Amino acid sequence: MRSRPCDPLKRQGYQFVTPGSSAAVKPCLWCVKALKGGEQCYKHQFYGIESHRCVQMTPTLRCTQRCLFCWRSFEHEPAEEGECPPHLILDRLAALQKRALSGYKPVAGVTPERFREALDPRHVAISLSGEPTLYSRLPEFVDLLDARGFTTFLVSNGTRPEVLARCRPFQLYVSLSAPDEETYCRLCRPKEEGSWERLQESLHLLGTRRSAIRITLVQGWNDHSPERYGALLQGSGARFVEVKGYMYLGYSRTRLQREHMPEHGHVRAFAETLQEHADYRIRDENRASRVVCMERVA
Repeated sequence: MRSRPCDPLKRQGYQFVTPGSSAAVKPCLWCVKALKGGEQCYKHQFYGIESHRCVQMTPTLRCTQRCLFCWRSFEHEPAEEGECPPHLILDRLAALQKRALSGYKPVAGVTPERFREALDPRHVAISLSGEPTLYSRLPEFVDLLDARGFTTFLVSNGTRPEVLARCRPFQLYVSLSAPDEETYCRLCRPKEEGSWERLQESLHLLGTRRSAIRITLVQGWNDHSPERYGALLQGSGARFVEVKGYMYLGYSRTRLQREHMPEHGHVRAFAETLQEHADYRIRDENRASRVVCMERVA
């Protein structure tokens, strides 16, 4: 029997909403660590998100880019996919999270109270895989999550500004992983012409809502031209900027080398340089995740 593109992802712990869709849930490392009483994700430190009550999910596996630093798999992207209606995804989230976490109930460090909380998630990170704006009903899905009382973090590469303009998550993330178009095309490898210009449009949306720009720093690739990054940040109006070091994990190991993973000191130094070129100041940092959070001051 021929293996389907999603089959290897099932073996990796992806919980699909329906057998024929690519909408899926998969708890992240930090969710599991927090459930066992360990460290929480830096989003808890920066924004107060409870990691053990956070669902990491995606409504689609398709993407508009082929970023070298992405730990996800391009090989398992389906040529075609069946979209799930928003209400079906929402109705299945808690059950899929429960299925994914059920084996941790007897694990040392997992208290009954914390396990009950984990099975009643309050936060949804739309960030697992793919580019969520390719899901045709994303704005409706985000509104449904909001109506049910979920805190939503929507992470996008910014290549669909017309969709982002209609989305109202608790916090919108847009990735900015290059200071110029040449670096962007080499590192992020967009599939469509005009993607750099559409990314600029998305950046200009960020001043109208709670938002963050994510810079994934890949040593030797995009850790240059801080003045150009500064100009892009300044024009965006985003409230937060996260400078995060690339991690040598997952499928990215077939595209990059360990030497491209910067130490936290390098990430911190780059963030300090950005302060000289835009109205952002370092607010906090997390050494384990090699990330520095900056906040706009003017």
